[in-house]
Amino acid sequence: MTDATVTRHRTLPDLIDAQAAALEGKPALIEGEHAMSFAEVGNTSMRLAAGLAGLGIGRGDRVAVWLPNTIWWIVTLAALARLSALAMCVNTRFRSAEVGDILKRSGAVALVYEPGFKDIGFETILSEIEPEACAALQHIIACGTPRTTPEGLPDALPIGELCNANTCDFEAVSGDDGVVMFTTSGTTNRPKFVRHTQRSIVCHAQDVACGFGYDRSGAALLQALPLCGTFGLAQAMGGIAAGTTSVLMSAFNAAGAARLIPRHRITSFNATDEMVKRLLEPASAKNLTSVDWCGFACFNEARPAEFVKDAEARGLRLLGLYGMSEVQALYARQCERAPAEDRALAGGTPTSPHAAARVCDPESGRELPPGEAGELQLSGPSLFEDYYGNPDATASALTDDGFVRTGDLARMTDEHHFVFEQRMGDSMRLGGFLVNPAEIDAWIEQDASVHAAQTVAIDVGGRQRPVTFVIPETAGTLDEDRVIEHCRDGLAGFKVPARVIELDAFPATDGPNGRKIQRGALRDMALDHTNDEAG
Repeated sequence: MTDATVTRHRTLPDLIDAQAAALEGKPALIEGEHAMSFAEVGNTSMRLAAGLAGLGIGRGDRVAVWLPNTIWWIVTLAALARLSALAMCVNTRFRSAEVGDILKRSGAVALVYEPGFKDIGFETILSEIEPEACAALQHIIACGTPRTTPEGLPDALPIGELCNANTCDFEAVSGDDGVVMFTTSGTTNRPKFVRHTQRSIVCHAQDVACGFGYDRSGAALLQALPLCGTFGLAQAMGGIAAGTTSVLMSAFNAAGAARLIPRHRITSFNATDEMVKRLLEPASAKNLTSVDWCGFACFNEARPAEFVKDAEARGLRLLGLYGMSEVQALYARQCERAPAEDRALAGGTPTSPHAAARVCDPESGRELPPGEAGELQLSGPSLFEDYYGNPDATASALTDDGFVRTGDLARMTDEHHFVFEQRMGDSMRLGGFLVNPAEIDAWIEQDASVHAAQTVAIDVGGRQRPVTFVIPETAGTLDEDRVIEHCRDGLAGFKVPARVIELDAFPATDGPNGRKIQRGALRDMALDHTNDEAG
């Protein structure tokens, strides 16, 4: 199946219904022992849409989806798409501060969650959110049996009961309608909401289906990356567009993946370098023989070329990828036939034949020739619509001719192929997610004993961890354990600092625009502290 022969869809309902008609009983999604066919995905999402419509949810409404990788995630997205409503992605690892901020700024009218997932106290987290953050929340929908009902919030409705609604006629859906919003790191302490239209999600899904070979005979995908982020959702949508079965993992673990891969003869999946490293342990590596190749994002490995060579020696071929919420994950990939040194690099050739990449001087805006490093700018059918509720940030991110400024340092190697070098800003990769350190700083600075905070990321035990330096209100009064506990109460686990260290002042230099904190010096200090502790 090639781009020339694929029927191009522009809305998610059109894509889902076409696959339901063409593939009928073929499994679309497998979760544990439960399989749902393409026809069942279409029918169940139709009934759920009718049930949501009965609650008054419709065009433009935001619905927070706080679910692990489950069949209900995809069905809920498809149902919301039928109503031209938007799925507001919420990471299951988020806690009260993050969830409350998302609910408040998105104005979500409903929230969908799974009560029993990993014994996480979702209801407790909701009860800790300030009431004004939930002012717009009219409905809570549970994929399972709720344990408690947070005071002041609506009683949870079982999602299965909503699916008992009779199907009905819906308003016409347009490719220009919003369908999903991702949270992403921003320039302030509040993440931006990246809004995508039905057209951008579906067109990219079809390009991924062809460009990643998900449409080839016998293909099967392992869905281990979280659906709440573009890295996971782009693969899942590509699988739907390809008519390929996706095997879902609610949360990744190497032993579980090693069992699922041979059982379902998985041919492809995408992962972080940390996930790949766990899969390459001797107990798991022998089970990877059905995998043709794995796309990977290198967040932690200091020597990616050696990592790729080692993986190949153990039977797993790795390909470097590039993506971001604004253009979606799997935007580009390296060629599977390239040498290991090239496949180890983030970047590649854009997946869509209609996409374009260029590198520009960040000051003059002049497009740079191959080989010269500058800011990477991207365009194509996968491009986001806007930062929801933030027109100034949208205008700043987009060029007059429709490219997004990525904030990444890169170089073109030829007219179409690029190589990512590093972030131009200070964002951190933690737990596989891009995190603005200002989010952590702002939460810590809510503690009355803290005057100011600065967070950097370093390698601790083989993975990136945050380390925060604080200037306390009164010198010598820092209670490190209490500040860390404060972070655990409000932030996702991967954002909780490994250490909180007191300083009299942050290292800084004077410049033409004022004093600038030396984040490189802070990273060196963080490494010294953790190395001394390890020693």
